Amino acid sequence: MDSIKIGLIGFGTIGSGVVKAIQERSSFLKKKIGVSLELKKIADKDILTPRNVKIEQGLLTQNVDEVLNDPEIKIVIELVGGIHPAKEFIIKALQNGKHVVTANKALLASEWDELFRVADAKGVDIYFEASVAGGIPIIKSLREGLVANEIQGIYGIVNGTANYILTQMEENKYEFRQALAGAQEQGYAEKDPSLDIKGIDSAHKLVILASLGFGMNVKLEDVYVEGIQDISPSDIEYASEFGYKIKLLAIAKKDENELEVRVHPTLLPNEHLLASVKGVYNAVYVVGDLVGKQLFYGQGAGQLPTSSAVVADVVDLAYNIKHGVRGRVPSITYDAKIKRIRKIEEIETGYYMRFSAIDRPGVLASIAGILGKNNISIASVIQKQRMREQIVPIVLMSHDAKEANVRSAFNEIDSLPVIKRKSLALRIERKL
Repeated sequence: MDSIKIGLIGFGTIGSGVVKAIQERSSFLKKKIGVSLELKKIADKDILTPRNVKIEQGLLTQNVDEVLNDPEIKIVIELVGGIHPAKEFIIKALQNGKHVVTANKALLASEWDELFRVADAKGVDIYFEASVAGGIPIIKSLREGLVANEIQGIYGIVNGTANYILTQMEENKYEFRQALAGAQEQGYAEKDPSLDIKGIDSAHKLVILASLGFGMNVKLEDVYVEGIQDISPSDIEYASEFGYKIKLLAIAKKDENELEVRVHPTLLPNEHLLASVKGVYNAVYVVGDLVGKQLFYGQGAGQLPTSSAVVADVVDLAYNIKHGVRGRVPSITYDAKIKRIRKIEEIETGYYMRFSAIDRPGVLASIAGILGKNNISIASVIQKQRMREQIVPIVLMSHDAKEANVRSAFNEIDSLPVIKRKSLALRIERKL
Protein backbone atom coordinates (compact mmCIF):
# COMPACT_ATOMS: atom_id res chain seq x y z
CA MET A 1 0.00 0.00 0.00
CA ASP A 2 1.73 3.17 -1.23
CA SER A 3 -0.94 5.76 -0.49
CA ILE A 4 -4.21 6.27 1.36
CA LYS A 5 -6.77 8.41 -0.39
CA ILE A 6 -8.70 11.05 1.52
CA GLY A 7 -11.91 12.95 0.79
CA LEU A 8 -12.71 16.31 2.36
CA ILE A 9 -16.20 17.77 2.84
CA GLY A 10 -16.07 21.47 3.69
CA PHE A 11 -13.42 23.74 2.22
CA GLY A 12 -13.73 26.78 4.45
CA THR A 13 -11.13 28.23 6.80
CA ILE A 14 -10.38 24.97 8.61
CA GLY A 15 -10.68 22.84 5.46
CA SER A 16 -8.17 24.94 3.57
CA GLY A 17 -5.83 24.77 6.57
CA VAL A 18 -6.07 20.98 6.56
CA VAL A 19 -5.31 20.81 2.83
CA LYS A 20 -2.32 23.11 3.25
CA ALA A 21 -0.95 21.11 6.19
CA ILE A 22 -1.22 17.79 4.30
CA GLN A 23 0.41 19.29 1.20
CA GLU A 24 3.29 20.97 2.99
CA ARG A 25 4.04 18.02 5.29
CA SER A 26 3.41 15.12 2.92
CA SER A 27 6.99 13.78 2.88
CA PHE A 28 7.40 14.32 6.62
CA LEU A 29 4.15 12.48 7.38
CA LYS A 30 5.05 9.63 5.01
CA LYS A 31 8.22 9.05 7.00
CA LYS A 32 6.12 8.90 10.16
CA ILE A 33 3.58 6.32 8.97
CA GLY A 34 5.17 4.71 5.90
CA VAL A 35 2.39 5.63 3.51
CA SER A 36 1.44 8.75 1.51
CA LEU A 37 -1.69 10.77 2.28
CA GLU A 38 -3.40 11.68 -0.98
CA LEU A 39 -6.29 14.15 -1.17
CA LYS A 40 -8.42 12.75 -3.95
CA LYS A 41 -11.53 14.94 -3.79
CA ILE A 42 -12.75 18.07 -1.98
CA ALA A 43 -16.50 18.81 -1.84
CA ASP A 44 -17.90 22.25 -1.07
CA LYS A 45 -20.89 24.36 -2.14
CA ASP A 46 -18.51 27.16 -3.14
CA ILE A 47 -15.80 26.06 -5.55
CA LEU A 48 -15.10 29.51 -7.01
CA THR A 49 -13.89 31.64 -4.09
CA PRO A 50 -10.07 31.66 -3.92
CA ARG A 51 -8.50 30.01 -0.86
CA ASN A 52 -5.05 30.48 0.63
CA VAL A 53 -3.92 27.13 -0.76
CA LYS A 54 -3.33 25.89 -4.30
CA ILE A 55 -4.94 22.63 -5.36
CA GLU A 56 -4.80 20.52 -8.50
CA GLN A 57 -7.40 21.08 -11.17
CA GLY A 58 -10.35 18.69 -10.88
CA LEU A 59 -9.93 18.18 -7.13
CA LEU A 60 -12.90 20.41 -6.23
CA THR A 61 -16.50 19.34 -6.66
CA GLN A 62 -19.95 20.51 -5.57
CA ASN A 63 -21.19 16.92 -5.59
CA VAL A 64 -20.56 15.41 -2.15
CA ASP A 65 -21.33 11.93 -3.49
CA GLU A 66 -18.05 12.05 -5.39
CA VAL A 67 -16.43 11.83 -1.96
CA LEU A 68 -18.90 9.51 -0.24
CA ASN A 69 -19.24 6.95 -3.02
CA ASP A 70 -15.66 6.75 -4.26
CA PRO A 71 -14.41 3.25 -3.33
CA GLU A 72 -10.78 4.43 -3.37
CA ILE A 73 -11.34 7.02 -0.63
CA LYS A 74 -10.68 5.40 2.74
CA ILE A 75 -10.89 8.44 5.06
CA VAL A 76 -13.53 11.18 4.92
CA ILE A 77 -12.93 14.47 6.74
CA GLU A 78 -16.18 16.26 7.63
CA LEU A 79 -15.78 20.00 8.29
CA VAL A 80 -19.26 21.23 7.39
CA GLY A 81 -20.42 21.79 10.98
CA GLY A 82 -23.96 21.75 12.36
CA ILE A 83 -26.24 18.74 12.64
CA HIS A 84 -27.70 18.50 9.13
CA PRO A 85 -26.53 17.62 6.52
CA ALA A 86 -23.29 16.72 8.35
CA LYS A 87 -24.95 13.78 10.10
CA GLU A 88 -26.19 12.33 6.82
CA PHE A 89 -22.76 12.77 5.21
CA ILE A 90 -21.00 10.98 8.06
CA ILE A 91 -23.48 8.11 8.24
CA LYS A 92 -23.25 7.54 4.50
CA ALA A 93 -19.46 7.56 4.68
CA LEU A 94 -19.52 5.03 7.52
CA GLN A 95 -22.03 2.81 5.74
CA ASN A 96 -19.72 2.85 2.72
CA GLY A 97 -16.91 1.51 4.90
CA LYS A 98 -14.97 4.77 5.24
CA HIS A 99 -13.30 6.02 8.40
CA VAL A 100 -14.35 9.53 9.45
CA VAL A 101 -12.52 12.49 10.96
CA THR A 102 -14.74 15.31 12.25
CA ALA A 103 -14.46 18.51 14.26
CA ASN A 104 -18.23 18.64 14.77
CA LYS A 105 -18.82 18.90 18.52
CA ALA A 106 -22.53 19.75 18.21
CA LEU A 107 -23.18 16.65 16.12
CA LEU A 108 -21.17 14.37 18.40
CA ALA A 109 -22.88 15.74 21.50
CA SER A 110 -26.36 15.14 20.12
CA GLU A 111 -25.94 12.04 17.92
CA TRP A 112 -23.10 10.11 19.56
CA ASP A 113 -25.01 6.85 20.02
CA GLU A 114 -26.21 6.53 16.45
CA LEU A 115 -22.93 7.52 14.84
CA PHE A 116 -20.84 5.06 16.83
CA ARG A 117 -23.37 2.23 16.41
CA VAL A 118 -23.07 2.62 12.63
CA ALA A 119 -19.28 2.82 12.84
CA ASP A 120 -19.08 -0.35 14.96
CA ALA A 121 -21.46 -2.21 12.67
CA LYS A 122 -19.34 -1.33 9.63
CA GLY A 123 -15.97 -1.94 11.30
CA VAL A 124 -14.70 1.61 10.89
CA ASP A 125 -13.61 4.41 13.23
CA ILE A 126 -14.66 7.99 13.98
CA TYR A 127 -11.88 10.29 15.19
CA PHE A 128 -12.68 13.72 16.60
CA GLU A 129 -9.67 15.37 18.25
CA ALA A 130 -10.53 18.79 16.78
CA SER A 131 -14.02 18.78 18.33
CA VAL A 132 -12.73 20.01 21.71
CA ALA A 133 -10.11 22.66 22.45
CA GLY A 134 -8.66 23.03 18.95
CA GLY A 135 -5.01 22.04 18.87
CA ILE A 136 -4.86 20.71 22.44
CA PRO A 137 -4.61 16.88 22.29
CA ILE A 138 -7.12 16.33 25.08
CA ILE A 139 -9.20 13.66 23.29
CA LYS A 140 -6.22 11.40 22.63
CA SER A 141 -4.97 12.01 26.16
CA LEU A 142 -8.26 10.91 27.73
CA ARG A 143 -8.75 7.99 25.35
CA GLU A 144 -5.18 6.67 25.39
CA GLY A 145 -2.64 8.54 27.52
CA LEU A 146 -4.75 8.43 30.70
CA VAL A 147 -6.44 5.10 30.00
CA ALA A 148 -5.02 3.50 33.18
CA ASN A 149 -6.55 6.21 35.36
CA GLU A 150 -9.86 6.46 37.08
CA ILE A 151 -10.73 10.07 36.28
CA GLN A 152 -11.95 12.07 39.26
CA GLY A 153 -12.67 15.40 37.61
CA ILE A 154 -12.46 17.38 34.36
CA TYR A 155 -12.58 21.17 34.49
CA GLY A 156 -12.35 23.08 31.21
CA ILE A 157 -12.15 26.60 29.87
CA VAL A 158 -13.17 25.41 26.42
CA ASN A 159 -14.73 28.48 24.79
CA GLY A 160 -12.24 31.15 23.73
CA THR A 161 -14.93 33.74 22.98
CA ALA A 162 -16.33 33.69 26.50
CA ASN A 163 -12.86 33.67 28.03
CA TYR A 164 -11.80 36.63 25.89
CA ILE A 165 -14.87 38.60 26.96
CA LEU A 166 -14.28 37.91 30.66
CA THR A 167 -10.60 38.83 30.27
CA GLN A 168 -11.52 42.16 28.68
CA MET A 169 -14.03 42.85 31.44
CA GLU A 170 -11.38 42.13 34.05
CA GLU A 171 -8.44 43.97 32.51
CA ASN A 172 -10.22 46.94 30.90
CA LYS A 173 -13.32 47.21 33.14
CA TYR A 174 -15.54 46.81 30.07
CA GLU A 175 -19.23 46.14 30.46
CA PHE A 176 -20.34 42.82 29.00
CA ARG A 177 -21.85 44.33 25.82
CA GLN A 178 -18.73 46.42 25.18
CA ALA A 179 -16.46 43.39 25.59
CA LEU A 180 -18.69 41.32 23.30
CA ALA A 181 -18.60 44.01 20.61
CA GLY A 182 -14.80 44.05 20.84
CA ALA A 183 -14.68 40.26 20.46
CA GLN A 184 -16.84 40.51 17.34
CA GLU A 185 -14.59 43.24 15.89
CA GLN A 186 -11.53 41.04 16.48
CA GLY A 187 -13.22 38.04 14.83
CA TYR A 188 -13.34 36.07 18.09
CA ALA A 189 -17.16 36.13 18.30
CA GLU A 190 -19.78 35.34 15.71
CA LYS A 191 -22.40 37.84 14.59
CA ASP A 192 -24.83 35.71 16.61
CA PRO A 193 -22.71 34.81 19.67
CA SER A 194 -25.44 32.91 21.53
CA LEU A 195 -23.77 29.50 21.47
CA ASP A 196 -20.61 30.94 23.02
CA ILE A 197 -21.88 33.42 25.60
CA LYS A 198 -24.77 31.23 26.79
CA GLY A 199 -22.48 28.26 27.44
CA ILE A 200 -24.00 25.94 24.83
CA ASP A 201 -20.76 25.46 22.89
CA SER A 202 -19.00 24.58 26.14
CA ALA A 203 -21.79 22.11 26.95
CA HIS A 204 -21.30 20.33 23.60
CA LYS A 205 -17.63 19.92 24.40
CA LEU A 206 -18.30 18.83 27.97
CA VAL A 207 -20.56 16.02 26.73
CA ILE A 208 -17.62 14.66 24.73
CA LEU A 209 -15.07 15.08 27.53
CA ALA A 210 -17.33 13.59 30.19
CA SER A 211 -18.31 10.63 28.01
CA LEU A 212 -14.65 9.83 27.37
CA GLY A 213 -13.43 10.52 30.88
CA PHE A 214 -16.12 8.76 32.87
CA GLY A 215 -17.14 5.88 30.63
CA MET A 216 -20.79 6.69 30.14
CA ASN A 217 -22.92 8.16 27.41
CA VAL A 218 -23.53 11.65 28.76
CA LYS A 219 -26.29 13.44 26.88
CA LEU A 220 -26.64 17.14 26.20
CA GLU A 221 -29.81 17.31 28.27
CA ASP A 222 -27.83 15.98 31.26
CA VAL A 223 -25.70 19.14 31.34
CA TYR A 224 -26.82 22.15 33.37
CA VAL A 225 -25.91 25.30 31.42
CA GLU A 226 -25.60 28.99 32.37
CA GLY A 227 -23.88 31.69 30.35
CA ILE A 228 -21.86 34.81 31.17
CA GLN A 229 -24.32 37.47 30.01
CA ASP A 230 -25.32 38.50 33.56
CA ILE A 231 -21.74 39.05 34.77
CA SER A 232 -20.71 42.67 35.39
CA PRO A 233 -17.27 44.25 35.87
CA SER A 234 -18.32 44.84 39.48
CA ASP A 235 -18.76 41.10 40.00
CA ILE A 236 -15.26 40.52 38.67
CA GLU A 237 -13.92 43.22 40.99
CA TYR A 238 -15.76 41.87 44.05
CA ALA A 239 -14.59 38.33 43.30
CA SER A 240 -11.03 39.65 43.11
CA GLU A 241 -11.38 41.23 46.56
CA PHE A 242 -12.26 37.79 47.89
CA GLY A 243 -9.27 36.25 46.06
CA TYR A 244 -11.07 34.72 43.06
CA LYS A 245 -11.32 34.97 39.27
CA ILE A 246 -14.53 34.36 37.29
CA LYS A 247 -14.31 31.89 34.40
CA LEU A 248 -16.89 30.10 32.27
CA LEU A 249 -16.08 26.58 33.40
CA ALA A 250 -17.20 23.22 32.02
CA ILE A 251 -17.21 20.82 34.96
CA ALA A 252 -17.53 17.04 35.08
CA LYS A 253 -16.67 15.45 38.38
CA LYS A 254 -17.42 12.22 40.17
CA ASP A 255 -18.70 11.97 43.71
CA GLU A 256 -18.88 8.31 44.75
CA ASN A 257 -21.23 6.73 42.17
CA GLU A 258 -22.73 9.96 40.82
CA LEU A 259 -21.51 12.39 38.17
CA GLU A 260 -21.96 16.17 38.02
CA VAL A 261 -21.92 17.76 34.56
CA ARG A 262 -22.43 21.52 34.44
CA VAL A 263 -21.34 24.66 32.59
CA HIS A 264 -21.59 28.05 34.30
CA PRO A 265 -19.58 31.09 35.39
CA THR A 266 -17.43 29.88 38.26
CA LEU A 267 -15.24 31.51 40.89
CA LEU A 268 -11.77 29.96 40.97
CA PRO A 269 -9.06 30.78 43.55
CA ASN A 270 -6.50 33.22 42.12
CA GLU A 271 -3.69 30.74 42.66
CA HIS A 272 -5.29 27.96 40.61
CA LEU A 273 -3.74 27.34 37.19
CA LEU A 274 -7.06 27.74 35.38
CA ALA A 275 -7.51 31.22 36.88
CA SER A 276 -4.51 32.47 34.87
CA VAL A 277 -5.89 31.38 31.46
CA LYS A 278 -6.56 34.58 29.53
CA GLY A 279 -7.91 35.75 26.19
CA VAL A 280 -8.92 33.20 23.58
CA TYR A 281 -6.81 30.42 25.07
CA ASN A 282 -8.33 27.16 26.28
CA ALA A 283 -7.29 24.87 29.11
CA VAL A 284 -8.51 21.53 30.41
CA TYR A 285 -7.60 20.47 33.95
CA VAL A 286 -7.85 16.73 34.55
CA VAL A 287 -7.58 14.90 37.86
CA GLY A 288 -6.73 11.18 37.68
CA ASP A 289 -6.17 8.73 40.51
CA LEU A 290 -2.70 7.73 39.24
CA VAL A 291 -1.35 10.87 37.55
CA GLY A 292 -2.89 13.39 39.92
CA LYS A 293 -3.56 16.84 38.51
CA GLN A 294 -2.69 17.74 34.92
CA LEU A 295 -3.26 20.88 32.86
CA PHE A 296 -3.63 20.87 29.06
CA TYR A 297 -3.27 24.42 27.70
CA GLY A 298 -3.16 26.01 24.27
CA GLN A 299 -5.06 27.59 21.41
CA GLY A 300 -8.61 26.32 21.32
CA ALA A 301 -9.64 27.46 17.86
CA GLY A 302 -8.35 28.92 14.61
CA GLN A 303 -7.18 27.52 11.32
CA LEU A 304 -3.74 26.24 12.29
CA PRO A 305 -4.45 24.69 15.72
CA THR A 306 -7.62 22.99 14.48
CA SER A 307 -6.00 21.71 11.29
CA SER A 308 -3.21 20.29 13.47
CA ALA A 309 -5.77 18.18 15.35
CA VAL A 310 -7.56 17.07 12.16
CA VAL A 311 -4.33 15.96 10.47
CA ALA A 312 -3.27 14.11 13.62
CA ASP A 313 -6.47 12.07 13.41
CA VAL A 314 -5.91 11.41 9.70
CA VAL A 315 -2.40 10.15 10.43
CA ASP A 316 -3.68 7.85 13.19
CA LEU A 317 -6.32 6.38 10.89
CA ALA A 318 -3.88 6.01 8.00
CA TYR A 319 -1.53 4.05 10.24
CA ASN A 320 -4.42 1.84 11.36
CA ILE A 321 -5.46 1.21 7.74
CA LYS A 322 -1.90 0.36 6.70
CA HIS A 323 -1.63 -2.23 9.47
CA GLY A 324 -5.20 -3.55 9.20
CA VAL A 325 -6.41 -2.53 12.67
CA ARG A 326 -9.22 -0.41 14.05
CA GLY A 327 -10.53 0.68 17.43
CA ARG A 328 -7.19 0.23 19.16
CA VAL A 329 -8.64 1.88 22.29
CA PRO A 330 -12.45 2.35 22.31
CA SER A 331 -13.69 5.92 22.66
CA ILE A 332 -15.95 4.85 25.52
CA THR A 333 -15.39 1.89 27.82
CA TYR A 334 -18.56 1.90 29.88
CA ASP A 335 -18.02 2.20 33.63
CA ALA A 336 -20.76 0.64 35.72
CA LYS A 337 -19.52 2.49 38.82
CA ILE A 338 -21.42 5.64 37.89
CA LYS A 339 -25.12 5.08 38.55
CA ARG A 340 -26.64 8.45 37.75
CA ILE A 341 -26.14 12.07 36.75
CA ARG A 342 -26.65 14.36 39.71
CA LYS A 343 -29.28 17.06 39.21
CA ILE A 344 -28.17 20.67 39.63
CA GLU A 345 -30.51 21.15 42.61
CA GLU A 346 -28.60 18.42 44.46
CA ILE A 347 -25.09 19.80 44.17
CA GLU A 348 -23.33 21.39 47.14
CA THR A 349 -20.74 24.12 46.69
CA GLY A 350 -19.83 27.59 47.89
CA TYR A 351 -21.62 30.60 46.41
CA TYR A 352 -20.86 34.20 45.54
CA MET A 353 -24.07 36.19 46.05
CA ARG A 354 -24.79 39.73 44.94
CA PHE A 355 -27.90 41.64 46.01
CA SER A 356 -28.94 45.17 45.03
CA ALA A 357 -30.90 46.69 47.89
CA ILE A 358 -32.17 50.05 49.15
CA ASP A 359 -29.73 51.49 51.68
CA ARG A 360 -31.81 50.99 54.80
CA PRO A 361 -31.02 49.62 58.28
CA GLY A 362 -31.81 45.96 58.76
CA VAL A 363 -31.57 44.93 55.11
CA LEU A 364 -28.46 42.79 55.60
CA ALA A 365 -30.03 41.21 58.67
CA SER A 366 -33.14 40.31 56.67
CA ILE A 367 -31.07 38.72 53.91
CA ALA A 368 -28.91 36.84 56.44
CA GLY A 369 -32.03 35.60 58.22
CA ILE A 370 -33.51 34.15 55.03
CA LEU A 371 -30.20 32.52 54.13
CA GLY A 372 -29.91 31.03 57.62
CA LYS A 373 -33.45 29.70 57.46
CA ASN A 374 -32.37 27.83 54.29
CA ASN A 375 -29.25 26.37 55.94
CA ILE A 376 -26.88 28.73 54.14
CA SER A 377 -23.97 29.98 56.22
CA ILE A 378 -22.25 33.29 55.37
CA ALA A 379 -18.45 33.20 55.16
CA SER A 380 -17.76 36.89 54.41
CA VAL A 381 -19.51 40.12 53.36
CA ILE A 382 -18.74 43.21 51.29
CA GLN A 383 -21.17 46.13 51.44
CA LYS A 384 -20.24 48.90 49.01
CA GLN A 385 -21.11 52.58 48.72
CA ARG A 386 -24.44 53.73 47.41
CA MET A 387 -25.23 53.65 43.74
CA ARG A 388 -27.97 55.71 42.15
CA GLU A 389 -31.34 55.92 43.91
CA GLN A 390 -29.70 54.93 47.21
CA ILE A 391 -29.22 51.34 46.03
CA VAL A 392 -26.22 49.51 47.46
CA PRO A 393 -24.65 46.22 46.36
CA ILE A 394 -24.42 43.64 49.12
CA VAL A 395 -21.96 40.88 48.25
CA LEU A 396 -21.70 37.67 50.26
CA MET A 397 -19.59 34.54 50.09
CA SER A 398 -21.19 31.42 51.54
CA HIS A 399 -19.84 28.22 52.91
CA ASP A 400 -20.89 25.09 51.02
CA ALA A 401 -24.65 24.94 50.56
CA LYS A 402 -27.15 22.92 48.57
CA GLU A 403 -28.27 24.47 45.29
CA ALA A 404 -31.94 23.83 46.06
CA ASN A 405 -31.62 25.80 49.29
CA VAL A 406 -29.90 28.69 47.50
CA ARG A 407 -32.69 28.85 44.92
CA SER A 408 -35.35 28.80 47.63
CA ALA A 409 -33.59 31.59 49.54
CA PHE A 410 -33.17 33.74 46.42
CA ASN A 411 -36.86 33.43 45.54
CA GLU A 412 -37.74 34.78 48.97
CA ILE A 413 -35.05 37.47 49.03
CA ASP A 414 -35.95 38.77 45.55
CA SER A 415 -39.56 39.23 46.69
CA LEU A 416 -38.49 41.67 49.43
CA PRO A 417 -39.55 45.29 48.67
CA VAL A 418 -36.00 46.53 49.42
CA ILE A 419 -34.45 44.36 46.65
CA LYS A 420 -34.51 46.37 43.43
CA ARG A 421 -32.76 44.10 40.92
CA LYS A 422 -32.58 40.39 40.30
CA SER A 423 -29.98 38.89 42.60
CA LEU A 424 -27.04 36.91 41.28
CA ALA A 425 -25.53 33.66 42.57
CA LEU A 426 -22.30 32.23 41.14
CA ARG A 427 -20.86 28.90 42.17
CA ILE A 428 -17.38 28.54 43.65
CA GLU A 429 -14.95 25.67 43.00
CA ARG A 430 -12.51 25.72 45.90
CA LYS A 431 -11.17 22.16 45.76
CA LEU A 432 -10.06 21.33 42.24
